Amino acid sequence: MSMSEEPGATVTVGAALAEGLARAGVKIAFTVPGESVLGLLEGLAARRIRVVAARHEGSAAFMAESVAQLTGRPAVCIGTRAVGASNLAIGLHAARADSAPVIAIVGQVRSDLRGHEAFQEMDLVRAFEPIVKWAVEIKDPGEAWAILERAVAAATRGRPGPVLLSVPVDVMDALVAAPPVSDVKPAALRSEHHAEPDPTLVRKILHLLADARRPLILAGAGILRARSTDALVRFAETMRVPVVASWRRADVFPNDHPLYLGMTGNGAPESLRARLDAADALLVLGSRLGEMTTFGYQIPGPGVRWAQVDVEPRGAPNRPELVLAADVATFLRSAQRVLGHAAFEATSLDERTAANVVDRADYEAATVVDAEAWDGPGVHPGRVIATLARVLPADSIITSDAGDFGTWAARGLRFHRPGTFISSTAGPMGFALPAAIGAVLVRPGRLAVALAGDGGFAMTMADLETAVRERARLITIVFDNGRYGATWRVQNQRGEGNGLGTRLGAVDFAGVADACGALGLTVRTDEEFEPALRQAIEAGRPVLLHLTLDPRWTTVEAGLAELAVEVEPAPELAPRVELEVEPSLPPETASEPEAAPTTEPEPEPEVVSVPETAPEREAEPETASEPEPASELVQEPEPEREAEPDLDLGAELDR
Repeated sequence: MSMSEEPGATVTVGAALAEGLARAGVKIAFTVPGESVLGLLEGLAARRIRVVAARHEGSAAFMAESVAQLTGRPAVCIGTRAVGASNLAIGLHAARADSAPVIAIVGQVRSDLRGHEAFQEMDLVRAFEPIVKWAVEIKDPGEAWAILERAVAAATRGRPGPVLLSVPVDVMDALVAAPPVSDVKPAALRSEHHAEPDPTLVRKILHLLADARRPLILAGAGILRARSTDALVRFAETMRVPVVASWRRADVFPNDHPLYLGMTGNGAPESLRARLDAADALLVLGSRLGEMTTFGYQIPGPGVRWAQVDVEPRGAPNRPELVLAADVATFLRSAQRVLGHAAFEATSLDERTAANVVDRADYEAATVVDAEAWDGPGVHPGRVIATLARVLPADSIITSDAGDFGTWAARGLRFHRPGTFISSTAGPMGFALPAAIGAVLVRPGRLAVALAGDGGFAMTMADLETAVRERARLITIVFDNGRYGATWRVQNQRGEGNGLGTRLGAVDFAGVADACGALGLTVRTDEEFEPALRQAIEAGRPVLLHLTLDPRWTTVEAGLAELAVEVEPAPELAPRVELEVEPSLPPETASEPEAAPTTEPEPEPEVVSVPETAPEREAEPETASEPEPASELVQEPEPEREAEPDLDLGAELDR
């Protein structure tokens, strides 16, 4: 259904907003509903946009951010008034940190009651301006269409990010002229035009890498948004320069490539930090160089020559030698054209190749996470990660919460294609499960695996029921050490307040999963984990694996920590009787066809809307395998290329 072409046709503002979102490519919206947004929800259903009710607005925002990260298109979360908006805030903050195009629409009190401290009233625009790219209240119903178009543009153009629209309930239900019918492709679905970068700057950046003895490339989310992983691989191979990923963007470069040296930040292998310190030239592509990526703004170090290419260059306190405000895809195309006519000195290339082999060997040795001896109690976190890396399907989407357990995953997991790792650089607890739900709903046919600690998982575990209701194929793995582990670890390092505010009681997470309609399994030993994981993969419905973890296991850097305090054993859970339960979702039977290589994003397949009032379903089309849209971050391996010619870089780059 689309807007009427009849002259003088009218629709509600809610219907007009839904029409605009549909034209912007929105397929799914996440909400905790309220009376103030019912007009919008009705409009979404009419446009066959799937509406998913979450158990908390924070979860709804995390789900939307996950969709935005995976697709690069606007994703929607909806709340109502001050209380709903306040709960959305954590997800919008994360979307801002992650440059994710999330559109939050919040119902507001009636226009005539504004300023009277009406029920659940708040000045949403002033409250959210520090968090989002743009916040606005629609006061005139006639301006709703134009404001939404501007909001979509703000969310998707330049450095993407979240926007917030406040809509008073009387405005939401007001009648306005139907939006104009247009055959023009919406701006959000068109590739943003980027001017060609300054060729002089491009050549200077290439010289910076070519003239260095130990150059390095640091790649961030800008590469993922630009769908430029393949272009980066070609560029790195031509220059023979190793690549490291910015924090929580490990899927930016194929981890099995001999030029990949790991991900920065918490959990980074020692070899990576040593290689960063040894670099005499650094090219930063599509990264802001935040605090975690730079190890507390220590990278790039003093005296290191470095350049930054990004749509909005910023980050490190020490300014780069060269700054290019440009889309990384455009830069890489321009650089490759220059390199196509260049000639490298053979001796220099041979020296780089030999050094790269050593660097990669150091990385491989430094990323073994399961070697430390352990026979319990509980599981060895490194062995869990090593088993995941060996057993999970290669196209699985891993989502990660905040916590020390994540350092083991950061070091031990391997990602072979873009769009397989979702985590937030804002570090919010409770992120993993909602992110996994969003990921698997927008990418049906693929398996999502959420990694979380007991503290973070408990914050959003109610959405296990959402996963069951929406038939989301996912596995949640909870590393349970009975405390807020990262903060508890720092307490011990300070020698103060042992367990103050950080110790938690026992929760039967597997029992919670069963109560929500998922399959819950408790894993107490390393030997139990792999069989449980394989059962979870084949279960065909949401599964939770509850892993007991000795609290002496902290970060991967610390290994089995020698704590200065006595560690009390975690309370034993009551024995549970495993029940044979029929799966609520039939197992996947068809593998997902691979996306065809493309250089131009195409619209995604329509996600079928399911009205919230529909009776219990036999099956849903969303769970069937379907072809991946070409706009996904997934890119196919390219045919083998001929060996690069030996080059004399100095002469040719100056032409």
